[in-house]
Amino acid sequence: MATLKGGEFLIKQIPANEIFSLEELSEEQKMLRDSAKEFIDREVIPQHDRFEKKDYALTEETMRKLGEMGLLGITVPEEYGGLGMGFVSTMLACDYVSGGNGSLATAYGAHTGIGTLPTLLYGSEELKKKYLPDLATGTKFGAYCLTEPDAGSDANSGKTRAKLSEDGKHYIINGQKMWISNAGFADTFTLFAKIDDDKNITGFVINRSELENPNSLTFGEEEHKLGIRSSSTRQVFFNDMKVPVENMLGERNNGFKIALNALNVGRIKLAAANLDGQRRILNHAIQYSNERKQFGVSISTFGAIRKKIAEMSTGVFVSEAGSYRLAKNVEDKIAELVAGGMDHQQAELKGVEEFAVEASILKVFVSDLTQNTADEGIQIYGGMGFSEDTPMESAWRDARIGRIYEGTNEINRLLAVGMLIKRAMKGELDLLSPAMAISKELMGIPSFEVPDYSEFMSEEKAIIANLKKVFLMVSGAALQKFMMDIEKQQHLLLNASEILNQIYMAESAVLRAEKHFSPDSVEAAMAQLNLYKAVEKIITAAKEGIVSFAEGDEQRMMLSGLRRFTKYTNHPNVVALTEKVAAHYIQKGAY
Repeated sequence: MATLKGGEFLIKQIPANEIFSLEELSEEQKMLRDSAKEFIDREVIPQHDRFEKKDYALTEETMRKLGEMGLLGITVPEEYGGLGMGFVSTMLACDYVSGGNGSLATAYGAHTGIGTLPTLLYGSEELKKKYLPDLATGTKFGAYCLTEPDAGSDANSGKTRAKLSEDGKHYIINGQKMWISNAGFADTFTLFAKIDDDKNITGFVINRSELENPNSLTFGEEEHKLGIRSSSTRQVFFNDMKVPVENMLGERNNGFKIALNALNVGRIKLAAANLDGQRRILNHAIQYSNERKQFGVSISTFGAIRKKIAEMSTGVFVSEAGSYRLAKNVEDKIAELVAGGMDHQQAELKGVEEFAVEASILKVFVSDLTQNTADEGIQIYGGMGFSEDTPMESAWRDARIGRIYEGTNEINRLLAVGMLIKRAMKGELDLLSPAMAISKELMGIPSFEVPDYSEFMSEEKAIIANLKKVFLMVSGAALQKFMMDIEKQQHLLLNASEILNQIYMAESAVLRAEKHFSPDSVEAAMAQLNLYKAVEKIITAAKEGIVSFAEGDEQRMMLSGLRRFTKYTNHPNVVALTEKVAAHYIQKGAY
């Protein structure tokens, strides 16, 4: 059976048995999760104050310990010193290593993701043999030099230049990079520069320790940041730095593609890196609300607090559902490509590239939610939440960077919709036929039959199918109106992105609940609660979009379609669902 294509969730009804979630981890994966969690609880949580006091040496020391455990080489094949585990295991390690401290999460993510993957995915066999074993074991740490002072989201506009030496053996590199994670203790640098007057950047890899002139690679002072205070972040300067010609990654002019693919993986892993942070923030909030007494009772008995805990718990459940669903989709696509004869390196590239749309959805949704979870955590703690003596203050500051990393959330929102449109225009994804079918449906007389929704999650799945029609209706009409100028309509694309994000995550949660839980379970309640909120957000985004570009009869017809496609036959009792979720986790004392 062929695996799902990227973006295809929009035009297909996905059966619950085709999605993967945390409930299906293998014994090996459970051991990996438990060892990572135990390490963080033992080595990281007790060192909270040191991490907050810019103890960069502690971050480096902790990374070395992770290397000794094999947790830096999860994705690196065994022949290069790693564990060679699948994509789900990579996500799992990132999830549970990253939850205890934002500074360590950043160092870990930068090293195992953008610091290692360009060499793994684009390096020659010689480069992989030379650099990967040290990276996989933590003998050396990696940094990724892409961002420049005048080139943030527009990475290809960088001014760093590479020129071939007279003897043809080296590229001489000059330029400046900024916001480089791990720069203070990294030895292996992945960097991007334009060769001569090339249109596109080219990728290179080099060890600081192997430079002929150590002074050709210099660094600025450590940046003073809002959060992630023990994450080493410096400017990097190349001053006639000599890089052997054989250290080029991939082909000349191909660096932008390397950067994009590394960022695609980074986006999926950024979602994973936020998950255990969400769980830990939530657990602190539940425990505090149970212990804190006001008016003679625990504040966890108050409805306003219970509502927050229910919504935070639901957010974790939904974030997990989307993240591990996508991880398995990527893993299955890689396996399918390898089975078809593609070498593993190329299959990894294509597997991740296939789901670039979903990667952007996850990055945006989960990082936004983590920030909100931390914010509500502070609110539950009240005045104490604002104090450095409680964990919420640093959690809130650390969470903020997630909306900027791996491309800002605004860029990722635009990217997700833009990539979908490009795939449709190239004929890789047929969005046009279902969009036209919806136009015909709007012209027809709606059915007044009351559907049979007796089967578990049947109404929820019908609503999700209709929400997909909302996206196709709005985006199809907008595309017809603006054609190639659609990318200039950023306000409209942001509305379309909100619809897209809510559909993917709501569907993930509903299918997870259907596959693994009973109708009266708290998990089913969370899936239903999230879907209700998703419908309300989609109504707002779609209406704003429709009235911005449609007029007269077209506008009336689309607004009528929006009402039809977002209608419940049986409205959920949102207050009862909220109370059910809150009661469960408050009594349990943790997520």
